[in-house]
Amino acid sequence: METLDSSIFDLTPIPMWIEDFSEVKQLFDLWRNQGVENLYEFLSQNENLVVECAHKIKIIKVNQKVLDLFEAKNQEELCANLNLIFKKEMFEAHIHELEALWNGKTHFSSTTINYTLSGKRIDVQLRGAILPGSETTFDRILITTEDITPYQNALRQEEKNRRLAESMFIYSPTSLWVEDFSRIKNRIDQLRLLGIEDFRTFLDVHPEFVRQCIEDILILDVNQSTLDLFKAPDKTTLLKNTHKIFAEEMVETFREQLIELWQGNIHHKREAVNYALDGQIRNVLLQFTVFPGYEETWGLVQVALTDITARKKAENYLEYLGQHDVLTKLYNRAFFTEELNRLNRSIIRPVSSIFLDMNGLKETNDQLGHDIGDDLLRRVGNILNQAIMNTAYTASRIGGDEFVILMPGADEANVLMMLQTIQELFNIDNQYYSSHPISIAIGHATTKENEQVEDMLKRADHHMYQKKKSYYQEILLP
Repeated sequence: METLDSSIFDLTPIPMWIEDFSEVKQLFDLWRNQGVENLYEFLSQNENLVVECAHKIKIIKVNQKVLDLFEAKNQEELCANLNLIFKKEMFEAHIHELEALWNGKTHFSSTTINYTLSGKRIDVQLRGAILPGSETTFDRILITTEDITPYQNALRQEEKNRRLAESMFIYSPTSLWVEDFSRIKNRIDQLRLLGIEDFRTFLDVHPEFVRQCIEDILILDVNQSTLDLFKAPDKTTLLKNTHKIFAEEMVETFREQLIELWQGNIHHKREAVNYALDGQIRNVLLQFTVFPGYEETWGLVQVALTDITARKKAENYLEYLGQHDVLTKLYNRAFFTEELNRLNRSIIRPVSSIFLDMNGLKETNDQLGHDIGDDLLRRVGNILNQAIMNTAYTASRIGGDEFVILMPGADEANVLMMLQTIQELFNIDNQYYSSHPISIAIGHATTKENEQVEDMLKRADHHMYQKKKSYYQEILLP
């Protein structure tokens, strides 16, 4: 005690207490005589006894640091307000301290919560040691209570940030993949050591390198949105079927990713095509990033996949509308003009065309209504689409009841075969829709040597006009 009573005790920078646990020791002896073996279990079932033990402890001496920490003017004020300092939060830790003494240990430690006299919450690292000579009586135990509030606050903030990051990952509406690209980094580094400079050419010569890199990817985790996007019931099923998700189309996408990484672009994005496990296509915007701190190894990367399938469908439909006639499903006049310009620039010759014009459509619209007229137009569109199926020809609706088939590389014999096919299809259709047969005026032409495509089209159009003129002359005859 002489050492503890010295100025060292008072001047130490750590809050120190000398406490008398002798009455606690007496309780221990009583409980042992009553047959208690597991103190932790015993006190957990009798929490009031934990409080009783705490009240049996007598404070002999504290140093100035204790008074400073708990905002007490002196030891008397401190001891008079222990109920403010030691509240229920510390009882769980106190059980462990008592358990250590019960089990014959001379040292114990715990992390607990105390309060200053003004009510300020503080995190405390408590350490206790039975002083020499008090091992059998517990009458002198040295306690230190180090304020670790800043450290604990930092841990709590770290845990909060971890939970936030985890929640953002789990509940993100975007498909997120956490992957390890370190093996790929090693492969690329080896190529640089070998003196490879033109990586794109290297991949052209060694396409197997791309597939090797794909096999080197380690998938560490995926979130719920990933499972939803790819129709996977769980992570295990998803990871066993990645070959279905990343089909052949993905190889070229990944090749371009590797080129980005070779060029030092560890943050990049591009569109890609994946597949759900039910076979449905998934157009995605792929965003790749190497996590901070892993730039040298690529050991932790994130791949975010945003589902843009609906957008792509909308874009494709708009593109379709830009080139097609909605009613007949044939190409429209805008496409016809573009195709005509292409053929003018092309060396493909000969080029043939078939002009078609519906007879009597105006009269049908006037007498039977536009719905019937539209049905006739749809039937024409269906027939022409059937006629050119599996060919390099195109069929366009260039006016209300005017249609053109452009036939690159087709000579007059090909034209005659196409005319026969068209006529047969119209005959079959008219038999099926006998109440509303379709009458068509048809003209055709094939480019002559050194003839411009436009001039050929004029001849075909004129030919068709003559047929149409003859039709109306015939129906006007008495």
